Amino acid sequence: MPFGLKNAGATYQRLVNHLFAPLIGSTMEVYVDDMLVKSRTADQHIPNLSATFTILKQYKMRLNPTKCAFGVASGKFLGFMISQRGIEANPEKIQAILDMTIPKTVKDIQSLTGRVAALTRFISKATDRCASFFKALKGTKRNITWTAECETAFSELKEYMGRAPLLSTPEHGDILVIYLSVSASAVRSVLIRLKDNAEHPVHYVSKALQDAEVRYPDVEKLAFALVVSARRLRPYFQAHTIHVLTNQPLRQVLQKPETSGRLVKWAIELGEFDIHYKPRPAMRGQAVADFLSEFTEPQAPAATQLITEPNPSLSQDQTPTKNTLDLTQPLWTLFVDGSSNAQGCGAGIVLVSPDKVALEYALRFKFQASNNEAEYEALLAGLRLAKEMDARQIQIFSDSQLVVHQVNQEFTAKDASMTAYLQHARHLLATFHAHSIRQVRRSENSHADALARTKPADPAEARRVRHRSAHYLVINGSLYKRGFSLPYLRCLTPEEGHYVLREIHEGICGNHSGARSLAHKAIRQGYFWPSLHTDAQAFTQKCDKCQRFANIPQLPAEPLTAMVSPWPFAQWGLDLIGPMPEGKGQVKYAVVAVDYFTKWAEAEALATITAARIESFVWQNIDSLMLRLPSPSSVQWPGRSREQNYQEDSQD
Repeated sequence: MPFGLKNAGATYQRLVNHLFAPLIGSTMEVYVDDMLVKSRTADQHIPNLSATFTILKQYKMRLNPTKCAFGVASGKFLGFMISQRGIEANPEKIQAILDMTIPKTVKDIQSLTGRVAALTRFISKATDRCASFFKALKGTKRNITWTAECETAFSELKEYMGRAPLLSTPEHGDILVIYLSVSASAVRSVLIRLKDNAEHPVHYVSKALQDAEVRYPDVEKLAFALVVSARRLRPYFQAHTIHVLTNQPLRQVLQKPETSGRLVKWAIELGEFDIHYKPRPAMRGQAVADFLSEFTEPQAPAATQLITEPNPSLSQDQTPTKNTLDLTQPLWTLFVDGSSNAQGCGAGIVLVSPDKVALEYALRFKFQASNNEAEYEALLAGLRLAKEMDARQIQIFSDSQLVVHQVNQEFTAKDASMTAYLQHARHLLATFHAHSIRQVRRSENSHADALARTKPADPAEARRVRHRSAHYLVINGSLYKRGFSLPYLRCLTPEEGHYVLREIHEGICGNHSGARSLAHKAIRQGYFWPSLHTDAQAFTQKCDKCQRFANIPQLPAEPLTAMVSPWPFAQWGLDLIGPMPEGKGQVKYAVVAVDYFTKWAEAEALATITAARIESFVWQNIDSLMLRLPSPSSVQWPGRSREQNYQEDSQD
């Protein structure tokens, strides 16, 4: 790269990104002058190196042999030690901290905090560990107060750096877990990768609270910790599904409609990521245990089990009374179906009211279950739904022979889990005045079966659905989309959307705006549907008044005029500039000549404006140029009409 180029680094980075574009991300990583060729197996390494050197030879790039290493299992890249195990801190940077003596000056403390900042991704709660050092810097510039608290923190920091954790590297498709923690002066988090039933840290994040941030409520501090983590770990949040493990009502705080102020901004910022909120489980990894042991937020009570304990007052052989269905009374119909496979398990429920209004629900279970357990879960969920709808008589249809016969006391439940499910199902059935359950063929229960298998079979398609669903939420039975102009946009059906477009376009306050403006106005009013822009364009094209009276698109505002200079140097324009600040020789005016076709410009400074000076300028500049080129056919002066210029040219 040429010396003195201010953006040499950025220019070179764009160059190598262009040269090695086919290899970057798969077999090669390039950052400025650091190049890394990687392979999963030793047999693949030689072909990968060959492809890299082919590009280097093609573009005549050279490498320094003394700085190259080949066929190594680990090495230093961008200041970190990269190996098959993961990412480790640079031993030289760790040793630099361990070799430090007690700081005695401000410069020594600044050197210490700077070395810690270089390794902050490896340090759990780095801000809290360095809080006493920052307090010591608030004194005078010459003298510092090294307290016992600083001495303790310095010793603990050295001890921690002596056993710095190994950071794991996520793979494509991994689900990452994040733990949040807050204190009076800082927020921190740790990103975790689950592998072999163990928790491996990926990245530590810590930030000190400033000014008004210190006075945030505890729940808002947790939300702020999540926002800070999403900003610093944006590549991880974009590429992976994130599970936030917290016992605080974080999701409800960020997604409630009446949220305003900074929470709305945070909710919109987090809306682009696939984030799920789950209760905090028991700790497993030692690094995570050290992080969670100082969690200052109050812990919520443990989540209740999905299956309640059997009612002791109802024995296994005791069956709820099966009253005969009274056809003169309102009768509810329930279709249930459960499904379990390698991708997960779920349930489909269709509840039909006496007025033939169908309520459809698709459930996805967050636990592993067998197919029979999924069938029971579907039955229990359907019974709870019918109970909430105040159903008195219910007729149940299921395609599970085992569930139907066990509930009807024709089969005996021998397995412990089946016994617990059966007890709970009978307990719920006892709350209805009358009920019946019978088996139907799967073809007769296709609707509920389709709901149970809502999730796509293709893992990639299912992942795309999860990412898209992260932008939507249901509030009081209505579907909303997280927006940017407004916190939530009401999702409409195509019929409702057509009504909204008609009211905005040609209603009382309508001004027959264009398609793009019409679509954005609908969004600003708080509405959204997937085909909004397409529908807006189709609506404006079919509007009779717009077709009759609107301006014709791409039509010039005035008639086009022919070019006055048909070839180079055929016509010149002269103009005078001034007065300007006086220069050498008392010049304060300028005469400028511009060719109309090529925009070639000639200029000369003048002390006074006289006909002789202008004539001299024309002969010395324009005519000398014309000795080698065709002579100009006309010269235009500003402020004169075309006829006046033409008459002067004719006289000449």
